[in-house]
Amino acid sequence: MKIVLLVVGKTDSKLMVQATEEYIRRLSHYVSFEVEVIPDVRLGSKLSSEQQKDAEGREILARLRPSDSTVLLDERGREYSSMEFSAFLQKKMLIGTRRMVFVIGGPYGFSPAVQEAVTDRISLSRMTFSHQMIRLFFTEQVYRAMTILNHEPYHHE
Repeated sequence: MKIVLLVVGKTDSKLMVQATEEYIRRLSHYVSFEVEVIPDVRLGSKLSSEQQKDAEGREILARLRPSDSTVLLDERGREYSSMEFSAFLQKKMLIGTRRMVFVIGGPYGFSPAVQEAVTDRISLSRMTFSHQMIRLFFTEQVYRAMTILNHEPYHHE
């Protein structure tokens, strides 16, 4: 299975980029994982928040395939423990999912069109974090899930 993290806007923090890249490197042992960045539409534009969500939504939808299992990382999504998340990924692998796309939206969230196109929503926390931090936290959680599934000593209950 290939896992794609589709994100709106690039990360400016070198520290976050380095830490995220470290987990991506570790993940290569278990699963194909990539981060795909959609350019931030708000730079230099005078779009309203709804117009910005719609523009980002068109870019997100253009990158999705009909066969994708698409999951929004959304504060209103279901919260999983690390063990539950690993079971969620395992279930997707066992049913033959070829490509899972996890989407981190822009600062105003997701357009209605994107919300209608998804199969699942996951919340990493009810707290608010920067999109840059969520990339790192999510990548670490995928790595943690892979170590759980492979019975490796990274996660402790």
